[in-house]
Amino acid sequence: MKNITIQLKNLSTGYREKGGNKLVSSNISAEIESDELTCLIGANGIGKSTLMRTLAAFQPKLSGEIVVQGKEIDAYTDKELARIISVVLTERCDIQNMTVEEFVGLGRSPYTGFWGTLNDVDKEVVKQSIAWVGIEHLAQRNVQTLSDGERQKTMIAKALAQETPIIFLDEPTAFLDYTSKVDLLLLLHRLSRQMHKTIFLSTHDIELVLQIADKLWLMDAQNGVTIGSPTQLAEDGSLTRFFSHEHITFDSDTRLISVHL
Repeated sequence: MKNITIQLKNLSTGYREKGGNKLVSSNISAEIESDELTCLIGANGIGKSTLMRTLAAFQPKLSGEIVVQGKEIDAYTDKELARIISVVLTERCDIQNMTVEEFVGLGRSPYTGFWGTLNDVDKEVVKQSIAWVGIEHLAQRNVQTLSDGERQKTMIAKALAQETPIIFLDEPTAFLDYTSKVDLLLLLHRLSRQMHKTIFLSTHDIELVLQIADKLWLMDAQNGVTIGSPTQLAEDGSLTRFFSHEHITFDSDTRLISVHL
C-alpha cells in the first residue's frame, strides 16, 4: 500500500554565501510515495543535484519545509536520519582490499556502534541484501575487481543493508552500458514494489525512465518542477515542451525521441 513518505512545502534550494544566498530552485511543493520508482529529470545545471543533496540533508535548504515520515527533516539527528534515508552517489569510490560482503556490511554502521562489529542479525541482513540484488556470486570478490554494473549493485546492496525506508540515488546509471542501465532500473523498480521502499533518483537516461518509472519530476527553468506519470506528462505536453529543439522530436504516443539531421 502506497504511503506519502516525503512532503515538500514551498521548498527553495541553493547555497548560502557571504554576499547573499544563491538561489537554484524555488517554491517546490510535492510529495513522494512509497512503493514507487520516482525519477528526477532535467537539463544539466538546472539544479537536480542540488535538490537531491538538499533532500538527503547533505546541505541546508534555503527556505520551506521537507517533511520526512511526518517530521521536519531538521528535527532529526544524524543518527536518526541514517536509519531513514540511505544515499547512493554517482562518484566511483576508490575501495581497495575489501570484499563485497565487507563493503555491504558498512551499511549496518547506524546499528553497530563505535566498533562496527556485526552480530548474527547484522550478518543475516547483509546476506539478504546481497541476495536481493542478485550478487551472491560476488560476495567474496574484492570491490576493486568489479565491473561498473556490479559495483553499482553492490552500492545498492549496501543501501539495503542500512534498512532505510527511503533510498536516494544520484545518477545511478551514469557509467553503465545500455543493458546494465536497463537491469539496474528494473531492479530499483522491483525493490520499490517488493520491499515497499521509497526510491527517488536523478538521471539523464530519459528514454528508459519514460518506460520504467512510476512518477517523473521534470525540472526546467520556466516551470520549476512538473510532476506526473510518464503518460500524464506525455499527454499534457510537458515532455514535448521539454524536448523542444529544432533537431529533436518527441512522440507522445510511443514516448520515443527522434533526432533529425
